[in-house]
Amino acid sequence: MAKKDYYEVLGVSKDADEKEIKKAFRKKAMEFHPDRNPDDKKAEENFKEVNEAYEHISDPQKRAAYDRFGHAAFEQGGPGGGAGGFGGGGFGGFEDIFEGIFGGGFGSTGSRQRRNGPQKGEDIRYRMNITFEEAAFGVEKEINITREEECHECHGSGAKKGTSAKTCPVCHGSGQVQKQVRTPFGTMMSAAVCGNCNGTGEVIEEKCSKCKGKKTETVKVKKSVKIPAGIDDESTLRIAGEGQPGSKGGPRGDVYLTIYVLSHKLFEREGNNVWLEIPISFTQAALGAEIEVPTLDGKVKYKVSEGTQTGTIFRVKNKGIPYISNPDKRGDQMVRVTVETPKNLTAKQKAILEEFAAETGETKNSEAVGSNKEENSEKNSEKKEKSFFKKMKDSLKD
Repeated sequence: MAKKDYYEVLGVSKDADEKEIKKAFRKKAMEFHPDRNPDDKKAEENFKEVNEAYEHISDPQKRAAYDRFGHAAFEQGGPGGGAGGFGGGGFGGFEDIFEGIFGGGFGSTGSRQRRNGPQKGEDIRYRMNITFEEAAFGVEKEINITREEECHECHGSGAKKGTSAKTCPVCHGSGQVQKQVRTPFGTMMSAAVCGNCNGTGEVIEEKCSKCKGKKTETVKVKKSVKIPAGIDDESTLRIAGEGQPGSKGGPRGDVYLTIYVLSHKLFEREGNNVWLEIPISFTQAALGAEIEVPTLDGKVKYKVSEGTQTGTIFRVKNKGIPYISNPDKRGDQMVRVTVETPKNLTAKQKAILEEFAAETGETKNSEAVGSNKEENSEKNSEKKEKSFFKKMKDSLKD
């Protein structure tokens, strides 16, 4: 089945910027997350598809290759792969030229020794989505690492059972051959990779039926990873020594696990503080009330002061995100209040509001406003307002 266009998978245009791509990814990842769709196998496939698309489109180099070659850029032997192309390291052709003329590193003996000595294995990159709560309090997750392991059939020799590799007769096990090269500086001796053994120093005459002489096989390894409390979005964890195997006795590479935190329907994170917007009724705002406030730890009681206005912010201490350096210390929860205007008022409620408007000078009649301001003293106005709020509160209960 042909792969879908990565931009189409994420639902963004080809000229979308990094911010738009990230926003689209989070939305799609939340929509198709397996935890939210436990019985939907198609959702899991879509989730993997979204992750793959984001992995290629969020990386500037991979995106450039995809824009030019499409999916072919990442296929084996495709125009985007291989040395000197996309995914190639170093200086590409220039490095090869120097190696061909001078044996690498401008003729450095140390460079040749490093190439022939133990080499650390390649690192593996891995992405994981976790929930807002998992990021706040930490979680232990299991990941499947696809990597190379020593072939169990030949035990890493690459040779058929009962046989063994032989020392290369051309380079005598060094992996290099000396040759004369004509350069602008004259004829010089250089060291080149042995073509007979491809630089391994040995020849396998009868290859292992399992690994075909590669010495390794691709396996999936399950590893448990502890994600610390307080981890932030796009943080990367290093899992040492779990990457690809090294060569010539070198150590394994590492696994770098990048964490993406899914959005929450109620909370937003700002540093170690959590923000929440909460609606309260007109009477709660005017008269004050004890309300229930959702937090990461469950609901807590909070006393809203009399006369609270829309946009008022109050703080619930120690209900935020734990500090990753000190999990015993937490940020706070910041709560922004929104006062809801009552709808579908009854005739009785409307009458009470009209009475309040008249008493406070908020009538449509400008003359009444002026006369009310003059007639009502501050003390009487305060008394009437309290009387109004009691009536209004009682009427809203009806």
